[in-house]
Amino acid sequence: MNTDRGDDPPSGTTIRLVLVDDQPLIRAGLRVLIADTPGIDLVGEAGAGEEAVRLVRSVRPDVVVMDIRMPGMDGIEATRQLMVDPGTARVLILTTFDEDEHVYAALRAGASGFLVKDMALEDIVHAIRVVAAGDALIAPSVTRRLIAVFAEPVAPSRTPAGARRLPDSVTPRETEVLTLVGRGMSNHEIAAHLTISVATAKAHVARLLTKLDTRDRVQLVIRAYEVGLVP
Repeated sequence: MNTDRGDDPPSGTTIRLVLVDDQPLIRAGLRVLIADTPGIDLVGEAGAGEEAVRLVRSVRPDVVVMDIRMPGMDGIEATRQLMVDPGTARVLILTTFDEDEHVYAALRAGASGFLVKDMALEDIVHAIRVVAAGDALIAPSVTRRLIAVFAEPVAPSRTPAGARRLPDSVTPRETEVLTLVGRGMSNHEIAAHLTISVATAKAHVARLLTKLDTRDRVQLVIRAYEVGLVP
C-alpha cells in the first residue's frame, strides 16, 4: 500500500487502543497481532456499538479500531456519538473494503480512516500510529477510491448556497495542495509535484486543516470532492 512513513508519532509514546468488533475471533486475532507491539497498549474491547461508546467514554483511549457491521448500534452511529465529545478518541474503521458500502458514511461521521481486515501487521500498526499522531489514513489513494465509489452526488436543488465554495482565505497555492490531497497524494508526493519541500507541503496542509475547520486529511479529501476540485 502507498504509505507515508514520515508522519509516525515520536518513539516512546504509548498509544491507548480499544478494539470493537462483534466477532470474538477478529478481536482475538488483532489482540495477538498487537500484543507484542511496542508503544501500543490495548485497554479494552467491545462487541457492540452501545458497549463501545460506554467503554470509550470510560477508559478514554487514543484510538478506537471500529467495525462497521454490528447488531444494534453499528460502527457508523457509534462513531457519530463518540465524535460529539470534545477530545474524544480517533476512530479507525475496520472493514472488508470490497463489501462495506458505508465507509464514506463512516468517514463523514468522523472516522479518521480505515483498516482492512486482511491487512499486514505492519500496515495495521502504522495506521494506528498515524491516526494517534493526528493524521489520517495510511493510504490516501485508497481514500480517494472509496469516496469516488461511495459518495452520492448532491442534487443541485438540495445544495445550499455556497456549500461547494472554499473560503476566501484559502490561497491559490493552498487550493493546489487541496486538489492534490484530494487525488490521494501524500505530503512527499505533493512536495515533489509542486517542487517544494516536504515541510512546506505539511505546512500548507496544516493551514488548510485550520481554514476549512477539518479534523484530518480524510476530511480534506472529502472537502476537495465537495467543492469540485476533484471530479
